[in-house]
Amino acid sequence: MALTSTIFSVSVDLSDIDRGVYESFALRLAMHPSESPEYLATRLLAYCLEYTGGIEMSDVSDGDEPAILIRDLTGAITGWIEVGMPDAERLHRASKLASHVAVYTHRDVRNLLGSLEGRRIHRSDEIAIHAFAPKFIREIGERFERRMKVSLSVTERHLYLDIDGETIETVVEEHRLPR
Repeated sequence: MALTSTIFSVSVDLSDIDRGVYESFALRLAMHPSESPEYLATRLLAYCLEYTGGIEMSDVSDGDEPAILIRDLTGAITGWIEVGMPDAERLHRASKLASHVAVYTHRDVRNLLGSLEGRRIHRSDEIAIHAFAPKFIREIGERFERRMKVSLSVTERHLYLDIDGETIETVVEEHRLPR
């Protein structure tokens, strides 16, 4: 018998001062049995930090799609958001399909950058790699509940995440792919 995904209902109040985005929305996150709480936390943060019209979570079990897609009104892909440690071929394909490509990782960013160094990636200089402190991501993963409400404030790449009245914070580091 196959294991099923665990569904999390998350209410988000987002105040992204850096981008001028102030929204409240509800998400249903499906955590696949092979997915870690840290990966789920990174997906949630990536969704919030990329939040715009046409954004949608992809099915994690579908290996051809990224964690998050952004489509315009015609259905064309405009944003391709990866979570974790994508390989060079995947990023090369993504940057040919979408005008905006980003990676959010909770793992050691040096390993990701090293694995992509010297590899052929279309428009590699335009791909942003965003890294979270592992401790920050671990804390979020430990606090995931089936139903939860979070408030996320972003200012000058500083994240302040309130979960059940307790605030945890970090700075999102941005990196660029080596040439």
